[in-house]
Amino acid sequence: MNYLEFFSMLPEISLLTIFVIIFIFDLIAPTGRARHYFHSFVCLLMPVQIVACMLSCGEEQTLFGGMYYTNSMIAFVKAMLTFGSTIVLLQSHSWLKHTTNTFYKQGEFYILMLSTLVGMFFMISARHFLLFFIGMELASLPLACLVAFDKYRHHSAEAGIKYILSSMFASAVMLYGISFLYGTTGTLYFEDMIAGLNSSAMQIFAMVLFCAGLGFKISLVPFHLWTADSYQGAPTVVTAYLSVISKGAAVFTLFVILTKVFAPMTREWQLMLYIMTVASITIANLFAIKQNNLKRFMAFSSISQAGYIMLAVISGTAQGMTAMVFYILVYIVANLAIFGILEVLEQNNDRVEIQRSHCNGLYKTNPKLSFLMTLALFSLAGIPPFAGFFSKFFVFMSAFDAGFWVLVFIALINTVISLYYYLLIVKAMYIEKNDNPIPATKSDNFTRASLAVCLLGIVLLGICSIAYTSIENLSF
Repeated sequence: MNYLEFFSMLPEISLLTIFVIIFIFDLIAPTGRARHYFHSFVCLLMPVQIVACMLSCGEEQTLFGGMYYTNSMIAFVKAMLTFGSTIVLLQSHSWLKHTTNTFYKQGEFYILMLSTLVGMFFMISARHFLLFFIGMELASLPLACLVAFDKYRHHSAEAGIKYILSSMFASAVMLYGISFLYGTTGTLYFEDMIAGLNSSAMQIFAMVLFCAGLGFKISLVPFHLWTADSYQGAPTVVTAYLSVISKGAAVFTLFVILTKVFAPMTREWQLMLYIMTVASITIANLFAIKQNNLKRFMAFSSISQAGYIMLAVISGTAQGMTAMVFYILVYIVANLAIFGILEVLEQNNDRVEIQRSHCNGLYKTNPKLSFLMTLALFSLAGIPPFAGFFSKFFVFMSAFDAGFWVLVFIALINTVISLYYYLLIVKAMYIEKNDNPIPATKSDNFTRASLAVCLLGIVLLGICSIAYTSIENLSF
């Protein structure tokens, strides 16, 4: 083995370096003034990681005999996930400083989050099922600790138990499927496995088991039952991370494996994804209407959004991959904006879980938060001219060009349903009356910075999309 190849893994090396720096700082830094700037120190390190990911954009590289692969798209996805993680870290400041969290070590939260990010990086770059499975477990196990991080709250501990048990079962099912693939092809390398696939019954069964395992990570129906309970019980910042960053890495990995490994079985996995996509969008939209707790509401919203992302995956084309990555980027800024607002409202109202009815009259006391939440909800609903409209348009076009016209039509009908339940919150904030509305709330500078970044992302990505489509039309 050529150990110099490790230095070609710039995103992973830089992230592990940050991991070690934070660990040492947490270990030796005395309590007092140094600890006061711990969060600022970590937040300043994350842009360095984004730069490291972008610097790795360039020529394709295959390392360690084909186990690890990177190119410009993979490097961009890693930078995008780091960007989303940075927003989550900014939003976590007030929660970590809350009086009921004084027994926590800040370093534990940072280290657990960075551990999951390292695992996601390995998942994305893996071209061998062993490296992929190691990365997936490295991303999943610390997430279970994060879900149960608020250990003195019953709901957080319960959510952690539900998540880890469901995650263990999904991993076991996936590993069982991978063992079938190895048994029928004799290899775990993605490129070598293609030659041994012949669509036999065992291989189709293995593909189903594998997609079931990743379907759990993405929260696709029927592997979604853990989502609402875990989202509700976990700390809000962890829920935000779980709903966006983890999902984005899993979706990208699923696209790569389906198109690289299961290419000879395209008809089979497209049929399976077709059913899962329709079920995810439809069932999640119907259940979201009935939700009053906003974290459970966002759980079913995330299931629905995962279904829309599958429209890009099912196309299996380069256009679909581009549309999928753009959709994830838009989803990051819009979803994290909503969770950031929920965190602000919770921290300023004695950590009471925010219900939909609590939003009644919110505009009168918190006009800025209401305005930002409206923009984020409009983006998730796909209302023009916000970025979410173009992200949905691009994934619809990728599926339509691939011949899935009926699927696109079903997704369009479901878009109307999603528009209804997103507007229910907007109606509550601006129209519904409330004799005792949530009082005016204040947030710390870190949270304000994160919300400003989300606002800029929603607006600027929409403007860039308008410019791009205009240039395309002129070229045509």
